[in-house]
Amino acid sequence: MAGHSKWANIQHRKGRQDEKRGRIWTRIIREIVVAARQGGGDLGMNPRLRLAVDKAKAANMPADTIKKNIDKATGALEGVNYEEIRYEGYGIGGAAVIVDCMTDNRVRTVAEVRHAFSKYGGNLGTEGSVAFQFKHCGQFVFAPGTSEDKVMEAALEAGAEDVLTDADGAIEVLCAADDFEAVKAALEAAGLAPDLAEVTMRPENPIALSGEDAARMQKLIDVLEDLDDAQEVYHSAELEE
Repeated sequence: MAGHSKWANIQHRKGRQDEKRGRIWTRIIREIVVAARQGGGDLGMNPRLRLAVDKAKAANMPADTIKKNIDKATGALEGVNYEEIRYEGYGIGGAAVIVDCMTDNRVRTVAEVRHAFSKYGGNLGTEGSVAFQFKHCGQFVFAPGTSEDKVMEAALEAGAEDVLTDADGAIEVLCAADDFEAVKAALEAAGLAPDLAEVTMRPENPIALSGEDAARMQKLIDVLEDLDDAQEVYHSAELEE
C-alpha cells in the first residue's frame, strides 16, 4: 500500500475523535434510534443495532440509556423522528468527501453542510458525485508488529476479502459489510484485537496532502464533524503531519 502511513492517519483520526468525546454519545444515540426503528429492537436479529450498541458500550454509555433509546425507536416511548441523508462533495486538492447525517430538519442540515464546504475551501456536489470513489466495507486495522500470518489465516477463513500490509507494518483486513460480524468474531476467537474495527466507506484512491493543504483539509473535516447533524465524515485525503 503506497502513500502516507495508514497507521499514522488512523492514530491521528482516533486522537481527533477523542478530543470530541462529548459529541459521540449524541451521534451513537441517533444511530441506535434509526437502527432500531428500521430493524426492530432485537439485537440478535438486527446487526446494525448490535453494532451501534457495541459502539455505545465502548463509549461507556449506561445500559439504561441504551435501552431507553431503543424503546423510543420501537414505539415504547415517544421520540424524535430522524431521517438519514448523505451529502457528497470535494475538499482540498480534489479529495472526495462524504458526510452522513441524521436530522429532524433537512433544510437546516443542507444549509449547514453547504456553508461548511463553501467557507473552508470545498465544494458541495450532487448525489453520487463522489460515492463511487469509496467502497462500503468492513475494516479492521492492526498495529505494526501483529502477526500477519495469524491475521491472514483467521480473516480469510472467516470470509474476509483481502488482507493488506502497509509499509509501516500495520495490517488491514477488509470484508463485505454484511460479513463484518462474522469476521470480527473470528478475529477475536483467534486472540486478535484490532485497533480499529468498523463498517466504513473506504476510499479507493487516497490523495496525499501535506503542509498548508493538509491543514486546510483538516479544518474542513473538523468543521463538518462538528455539525450537530453529522454522524460520519469520510474522505479520501491522507494527511501528512
